[in-house]
Amino acid sequence: MSGENNIPKHWQVKTLSEIGKCVTGTTPPKNDSNNYGNDIPFVKPPQLFDKQISDAPEKLSKKGADLARILPANSVLVTCIGNLGRTAINKIPVAFNQQINAIIPSKEIEGRYLFYQAQSHNFRKQLDELSSATTVAIVNKGKFETIKIVIPPLPEQQAIVSKIEELLSDLENGKQQLLTAQQQLKIYRQSLLKFAFDGRLVRTDAVRTGRDLSQHRDLSQQKDGELPKGWRIVTIIDLAEKGKHSLKAGPFGSSLKKEFYTTDGYKIYGQEQVISDNAFIGDYYVNEEKYQELRSCKIKPLDVLISLVGTVGKVLILPQNCKPGIINPRLIKISLNTEIYLPKFFKYYFESSYVKSLYGSKAQGTTMDVLNLGIIKTIPFPFPTLGEQQLIVDELESKLTVCDKLEEIISQSLLQAESLRQSILKKAFEGKLV
Repeated sequence: MSGENNIPKHWQVKTLSEIGKCVTGTTPPKNDSNNYGNDIPFVKPPQLFDKQISDAPEKLSKKGADLARILPANSVLVTCIGNLGRTAINKIPVAFNQQINAIIPSKEIEGRYLFYQAQSHNFRKQLDELSSATTVAIVNKGKFETIKIVIPPLPEQQAIVSKIEELLSDLENGKQQLLTAQQQLKIYRQSLLKFAFDGRLVRTDAVRTGRDLSQHRDLSQQKDGELPKGWRIVTIIDLAEKGKHSLKAGPFGSSLKKEFYTTDGYKIYGQEQVISDNAFIGDYYVNEEKYQELRSCKIKPLDVLISLVGTVGKVLILPQNCKPGIINPRLIKISLNTEIYLPKFFKYYFESSYVKSLYGSKAQGTTMDVLNLGIIKTIPFPFPTLGEQQLIVDELESKLTVCDKLEEIISQSLLQAESLRQSILKKAFEGKLV
């Protein structure tokens, strides 16, 4: 255990097996409904968030809890399969499943002291080092019991817990304010998009009429859902180029198997590029023969590509210098008539929460969301003039750039908060906090 030489001389280093009883949970048989009821909370890894537990979504009967093993209050639970090291301390007796190991501390150990030490970098580092070298990280009870922790006398444990909770309370308040700001920023982004596409973000009639701003309509008087004068609602068919393959789904999977891929040639565009919003990543290609066979799926600059499976509805605008190629079966390609509709205007609108709400229920598949061209053809598109579209895009990009900067600041602050949390715990278990 690193840091053993940094602790006060009267502190001790002990394994978990020496300071309490380690136990592994289990799941009662599902085929016996009598094992489940409303008596004892049944805790699983999703409920472990480095906090106290007083309930769980699923409950066991007393019979089921006896099979699963009831954990007395003030014990410490740690996930030991999969996502290692998530912790909790139970305020009431609970049962728990086999992905969790728990420590029932002895009388000489303050449960909350052990709970906070289990959140420390040193404890989690030991967990990682003990995990089995398999596809899923596992630390069995035998290995779990060997984890070392530092133990001061009980009064010091209690003093340390008191100081930790004082400091972490202030830190948690700050973190919650950051998370609230982050959520408000998401709401603001969607409000911007909503106002943009119902004509309330900017005075677009400046472009249409050329009148002085003082003569323009008052945006605050526009009713929700009402479009500005001169705007129309159209479908994607009205906005696409006039051509046979301007609206095109990717080829059947059998037409583009991996055995047809080459190391160079014509690029294959897929969800990898669309979701990352980067047309230049990826290294799948086809040769000239396959490209000509699938030429109905070929792309060109300023085409918009839409993801269809899983992460649906993401849009990539192909840049002027994109490589010639084709789309794969998980994309739709739309060649917009750029003389009447801007690709950026399309992207901002299509990725808005409003459009997601329109296709959301229709896109739900059996195991994952699936979008298709038929659904996209039902979506209504606002249709202002090209000049109005450009004005809206410019205003959106200006405001969203500010949002991006604020989001970056909040994310950095949240990372700093976690670093500060670990710094507090490190000092606490080196005897430097009180």
